[in-house]
Amino acid sequence: MCTNLKSFNTQNAPIAIPFLKWAGGKRQLLEPILKDIPHFNHYYEPFVGGGAVYFALQPKRATINDLNKELVLAYKVVKDDVESLISLLSKWPNESSFFYRIRSMDRLNNFGDMPPLLHAARLIYLNHTCYNGLYRENKKGFFNTPFGKYQNPKICSEDNLRQASSVLQKSNTEILNMDFADVVLRAKGGDFVYLDPPYDSLKPDSFTAYQGGGFNRTDQIRLKQTVDMLDKKGVSFLLSNTATPFILDLYKEYSIQIITAKRPINSNGKGRGNVEEVLVRNYGQKR
Repeated sequence: MCTNLKSFNTQNAPIAIPFLKWAGGKRQLLEPILKDIPHFNHYYEPFVGGGAVYFALQPKRATINDLNKELVLAYKVVKDDVESLISLLSKWPNESSFFYRIRSMDRLNNFGDMPPLLHAARLIYLNHTCYNGLYRENKKGFFNTPFGKYQNPKICSEDNLRQASSVLQKSNTEILNMDFADVVLRAKGGDFVYLDPPYDSLKPDSFTAYQGGGFNRTDQIRLKQTVDMLDKKGVSFLLSNTATPFILDLYKEYSIQIITAKRPINSNGKGRGNVEEVLVRNYGQKR
């Protein structure tokens, strides 16, 4: 078992941090998440989001995935064309009129045909200049978070983008855009899967619906069936979620650790604060 992050980072490389601020990001929870992770051959993360765990581990072989196409394009561009990305981003100003012009691009009929570089730059720019870094789409699938009015946001963090690119390249990371269950079909004994799905909530208007049709309890049950499959194959997994009665009952046969986390991203300031989350494992603690 690994109790120290440095044991993964055998070349003492600088630890990259996420190049995006993403809802449910795990930077504040890295210590309990990384504690006792078993050594593994191949790392899988079907809901990568900002990738805090991935970048902290810097695995030798990895497959990451997300349903958000814009996010997946950003990862691919950071991996394969980071210098062009830096060159473009460094020229974009922190101005309201420019922000809304960039934000409105997804309303154009040819948005899907635009170069991946432009998609990646747009997402990163909006993420660092919109209100509270909140990725949010309306019912039509259009980005609708307003301008953040920040004095000096770090739109283009050149060093971190280059370090993130280096991590993605060294591990020859496979970057996918598909259903979570399909991502882990190739996982086998000796591999490790970290699952950080949209969280379960007691509130119907919860943030789990940040994109498209959201992630309902039918999806949560399907995810449970997927981790059962992984467990039977001898694949180690770790899953994060909220500590709702539904989730606690759903995973009751596995090791469950309840932790407290701060929720910094919420459109309503009253919705930010400490929340109870769970870490579900099929390794380490006795079941």
